[in-house]
Amino acid sequence: MDSASTMEVGASSSWSRAMLQISPYTFAALGIAIAIGVSVLGAAWGIYITGSSLIGAAIKAPRITSKNLISVIFCEAVAIYGVIVAIILQTKLESVPASQLYAPESLRAGYAIFASGIIVGFANLVCGLCVGIIGSSCALSDAQNSSLFVKILVIEIFGSALGLFGVIVGIIMSAQATWPAAV
Repeated sequence: MDSASTMEVGASSSWSRAMLQISPYTFAALGIAIAIGVSVLGAAWGIYITGSSLIGAAIKAPRITSKNLISVIFCEAVAIYGVIVAIILQTKLESVPASQLYAPESLRAGYAIFASGIIVGFANLVCGLCVGIIGSSCALSDAQNSSLFVKILVIEIFGSALGLFGVIVGIIMSAQATWPAAV
């Protein structure tokens, strides 16, 4: 065996050893933070996209301002999805004796909460962008032709469902988070 292949084997096993040395509570906390943080980022980005188009289009047609605020509300719902899931994930945390902290069941629970947070956070990031872009189109098209508002609003509702799908998958993933019972 040459030194290059020894280093490759050592490098790959050192990553797996490193992953096993990180506390499952750290992974769980990161998952919860990603769920809420990235969801809020998606909502903010969507509101930015929708709001800037809404304000610009309202210069031409001031009548659109109040009814197109629904697009901003849809974007805000994305942040609320992240908050709700973060609260659900927080309730999944349980105290584990130090002797069982790195037990396979503890690691699986930490990874499940982490995976759930990533799924929810990034699904809501994409949902916020989707709803923001559709909301922008809704405001611009409503300023041109008011009969298009309801048609585009229906599409925006379908875009908003993407965030709910992420929430559902995240809740299903978090069901795997069962910590070992105290002995």
